[in-house]
Amino acid sequence: MILEAAYLLPAAVWTGSMTYSLAVVQPRSARFFRDDDQLEEFLTVLAHGNRWRVLAMAGVLIASATAIIVACPWAGARVVYGIALALDVAATAVFVHVSWRHWPARVFALPEERPDFRRRLRMSARAIWLLVGAGFVLTLTASVGRG
Repeated sequence: MILEAAYLLPAAVWTGSMTYSLAVVQPRSARFFRDDDQLEEFLTVLAHGNRWRVLAMAGVLIASATAIIVACPWAGARVVYGIALALDVAATAVFVHVSWRHWPARVFALPEERPDFRRRLRMSARAIWLLVGAGFVLTLTASVGRG
């Protein structure tokens, strides 16, 4: 089904990018940059411009899950995509909080406040990863299970 592919592709991309960020980018950048100001500048440059890409991806997830719920005759798919939709809306809410509350405050944080901001960002990133990843695994399993 095309709608399932329209859901699964961005879900896989978001899950994969969060996995890479949490497992590779964040730990390695923290080890590479010894100067806290340079680390903060690098992380800010890395994050710059991603807000709208992530929101577009979240919009595709939410729209495609909604379309599947409305159009799919299989009741099981409607339940699975309904759960995934709730998970994606929750992940998007966390992302919106990080994007419009956390980052602006972090930009103006004092050097001694940065470790706490980084810790809270990691917690938010893990929450997004778990929410989107759970939706992806759930919908992929359901899609493969139906053949």
